[in-house]
Amino acid sequence: MAAISSLPFAALRGAADWRPSSTAATVVLSARARRGSRSVVRCVATAGDIPPTVAETKMSFLKSYKRPIPSIYSTVLQELLVQQHLMRYKRTYHYDPVFALGFVTVYDQLMEGYPSNEDRDSIFKSYITALNEDPEQYRADAQKMEEWGRSQNGNSLVEFFSRDGEIEAILKDISERAKGKGNFSYSRFFAVGLFRLLELANATDPTVLDKLCAALNINKRSVDRDLDVYRNILSKLVQAKELLKEYVDREKKKREERTETPKPNEAVTTFDGNLYSMRH
Repeated sequence: MAAISSLPFAALRGAADWRPSSTAATVVLSARARRGSRSVVRCVATAGDIPPTVAETKMSFLKSYKRPIPSIYSTVLQELLVQQHLMRYKRTYHYDPVFALGFVTVYDQLMEGYPSNEDRDSIFKSYITALNEDPEQYRADAQKMEEWGRSQNGNSLVEFFSRDGEIEAILKDISERAKGKGNFSYSRFFAVGLFRLLELANATDPTVLDKLCAALNINKRSVDRDLDVYRNILSKLVQAKELLKEYVDREKKKREERTETPKPNEAVTTFDGNLYSMRH
């Protein structure tokens, strides 16, 4: 992903952008009940359909994946999980493969360089499962979208309405729902999914994104804003990982120096105007 190789996710303020509907039957962020210093946030839907709290979703993730996660990843994952919980339990939320492609892209960028590939996959499964969704479906749909994207170009991307096919049908459905004929909830993951499709199709002409947004009935200004946020966060994450690597390398070098066995009665022979002796 050369074009966006440049997330912490603290800048992803999706929760701050979200506002509850005034309609009583819709999902609303209803309460911040404080008990002592503890804040409890709950999303409330219809009387017969009460989603879990943010705390319950986070606890579900921690119970599913019990191994320690390095803090640089753990902090970001926890923030990201809160953001996605609020997206997941909005009244208008409707899973689609473009959203899945966007999330998988973000997750893989975030976890790039994680010490264990096996643990990285396990964390992904625990994360998605905590949201009561299917991690296998996310991966399968993202792969399907990527394969389709690689077979496209700038023109064919925006001409999906004139063709038949599985992905074309998905994009048509998104367009219809975004137009107001069904549930559609725009998110930054969706914006990243669109950008990833352009990347895979090598669609470098800026007007292609304009046309694709128009064909999908998506607000282009929102997409531009969120892609700017995404690039900025990626850049900060890269810097944080570099600092972490430098720290790990320094600590490794210190451990190696401490474990080196000095020779008996060996004196340090370096002379720079002072004499240093090694004490045993």
